[in-house]
Amino acid sequence: MAAEARRVLVVGAGVTGLLTAVRASLAGHRVTVLDRGAIPNPGSTSFDQHRAVRALDPDDLAGTRRTAVAHRRWLAMEALLGTKFYRQVGMLSAWPTTEIDQVTAAAADAGLPVTLLDTAAFPHVRFPADSVGVLEHQGGVLLADHALAAVVRWLAEQPNVTLRPWQEVKAVDPETGEVHLPDAETLESDLTLIATGPWSKNLVDLPMLLHRQTLVYLKPPEDLAAVWDRTPGIGRIGSEGTAWLLPPGEGTLLKASSATVCREADLAADGSPAEELRWAEQVLAEPILTDPKRYTVMAVKRCHYLVDAGTGAAHLIQLGPKTWARTASGGDGFRTAPLVADRIAAALEDTDYLGDDTK
Repeated sequence: MAAEARRVLVVGAGVTGLLTAVRASLAGHRVTVLDRGAIPNPGSTSFDQHRAVRALDPDDLAGTRRTAVAHRRWLAMEALLGTKFYRQVGMLSAWPTTEIDQVTAAAADAGLPVTLLDTAAFPHVRFPADSVGVLEHQGGVLLADHALAAVVRWLAEQPNVTLRPWQEVKAVDPETGEVHLPDAETLESDLTLIATGPWSKNLVDLPMLLHRQTLVYLKPPEDLAAVWDRTPGIGRIGSEGTAWLLPPGEGTLLKASSATVCREADLAADGSPAEELRWAEQVLAEPILTDPKRYTVMAVKRCHYLVDAGTGAAHLIQLGPKTWARTASGGDGFRTAPLVADRIAAALEDTDYLGDDTK
């Protein structure tokens, strides 16, 4: 419990804002969450069937260690909410045989348990030639929409939390943390977090790029349903090693995408359904599935996310004494949301935070 209850304003009820609200509520602070739509908002970038939890990056050991913490945070969130939404099926990534020693050494240095697997054990998936599968045991698939709904139910029961859906925010003062609403109402805080995803450009004057990704949702053939249910999430496949698959299970479909269909975008020019289908065809043309014609396309979805214009990375920035902004989330904003909540919790307690987890 916090020594002194503080007023916390969270602008944006996506996963980052909601998990931050949970942490602040548990610490005894008074929290108000505002969103331009419903809470949870089916139109938010956080709302989806599933999202991946993975950590291994041999080129960034510090980042691997930080991200491994997210696995434990999601388990703790399940325990707090008393519901299951984390399918710990593991994450399998394909690496060239020439790099395996480096990859396994990086995993060992980061304390990340992995197992090497023969990719032939997954004949329904196409892997790059001369590659070895590296399975992260501490990883898997978050049932994203289920998680968001569970968090909102918990928050709605807390006496120190106020949820304000359908509330457009006109401006945020970075110095004072004041939130200005269209009807001239002003909300004051001791700490304000702006976590509005692609709409952050409306509230924060920082150089950011908006990216659009096409996601394809597939129904596997009936004879492979049981096989897919035992399949981990899979990454580093496709023609350029940037495609990935999230397995179906517990009511979800098989999801596929690739960085080859990630492009700069403008929310004001959202693109036509016909255009999106052309991008979906490009995803399915990637060498990721064995006999892809046997799979039925059930849906195609756009996903938007912001990145720092200079680095192309995610970040959490302190704009002023009382104002923070998760303006750039990259493609990993969902899985790393607990780390942002950690950082804001530390700021509320005026404590030093040693892990720069916000990249």
